[in-house]
Amino acid sequence: MADIQHLLNELIEREGGYIDHPADRGGPTNWGITEQVARTHGYRGEMRALPRSLAAYIYRMKYWEQPGFDKAAKIASSIAAELFDTGVNMGPPVATGFLQRALNALNRNGRDYADIAVDRQLGPVTLAALEHYILARGHKGEAVLLRAMEALQGERYIALAEARPANEAFLYGWIANRVG
Repeated sequence: MADIQHLLNELIEREGGYIDHPADRGGPTNWGITEQVARTHGYRGEMRALPRSLAAYIYRMKYWEQPGFDKAAKIASSIAAELFDTGVNMGPPVATGFLQRALNALNRNGRDYADIAVDRQLGPVTLAALEHYILARGHKGEAVLLRAMEALQGERYIALAEARPANEAFLYGWIANRVG
């Protein structure tokens, strides 16, 4: 099973400390947490002083437990880790949509399990499809599903940069640090 503490430590290390990049629509961040997200979780201080422990708490609650990625970890740890990382960067519904689309494309025309709705919610039907996929395809199949999700993620990053040239400032880092 994916170790959330390990995932949190890796994520916070990768996100780094305080940043206020002029091209980032999210404004000031610390540990990767935007000011808006920090405020919705009760933080009132300067973003430069956001405690690492609060960032870890927010990540665990908002990007691991609330979207149900902890449940996916019981089935496929690498998929749960990808859902978490992509969810932090693009939002949990986007990450879940990538999983659902990839599961539908890899179900061998419904022979392994029926297509599922791409509703961007990680509910019991999506979890059952993930479990059926892993049972049908095994460990190697998990790696293929992960690559399919990362392909969708990479395409989205490029589309974001194409739609808003200011995002090109982030594209290299997104691909280098988030895809693969």
